[in-house]
This record gives sequence, C-alpha cells and structure tokens, in this order.
Amino acid sequence: MAAEILKQVFQEMHSKIVDSVDPDPIIDVLFSKNIIGSDDQQRLREVPDAGDRCRELLSLLHASSHPQTFIHLRLVLLPEYSWIVNEIDKKIPSLTSQLQQLYLGNCTDGKLLLQA
Repeated sequence: MAAEILKQVFQEMHSKIVDSVDPDPIIDVLFSKNIIGSDDQQRLREVPDAGDRCRELLSLLHASSHPQTFIHLRLVLLPEYSWIVNEIDKKIPSLTSQLQQLYLGNCTDGKLLLQA
C-alpha cells in the first residue's frame, strides 16, 4: 500500500524529475539492487539524451513488478537530490508515517533513510 502511494507521488513529479535528475548513476544503483535487469540497463544506456533516458527509466520503473521499486528510487535520489526527496515527503505526510512503520531504518539530520 505505501509503495503504491509512493509510486503515485513519483508519477506526479515525473516532469520535475526528468528535468532535474542525471539518470546514469541511478541506473547503476538500481541495476546493482536488481530493480532493473541487464537488458533494461543496456537499452537505457543506448538512449543518447539524458532527459529521454530519465523518462525511459521512469517508465520502466512504473511497469516494474518489484514491490520496493520506488522505495529504492527514493533512497538513490536522497544523497544528490535531497530537495526532490523533501518535496516527495511533503506530498505524502500520511505515507511517511506508514513508511516509518514498514521500512524505517535510521534518521540522520532529519532525513528519512528507508531500508530496502
């Protein structure tokens, strides 16, 4: 349930993420976490424009059946794009408390760190 709400928030923020995020390091981490497969990673690498690559990545993640896809995406964004994560968290105050119950690991400097 919480993962589905997080997925919806990422969909709402699609344009902002596409315009702001460098997808390459995110693709690498999601591949290392088995969120995306090697075929998907290779296909994404072949997209020449970073914005289009990010758009393709988000589309792929929305089609994913992995139950924690967007939890992992949120974690990957946190170090470099904390302002996006803050905006996500503001959109989901009730979800934040659910996530704390389900996935919360540690709290550092007021940032939620979710365990995957």
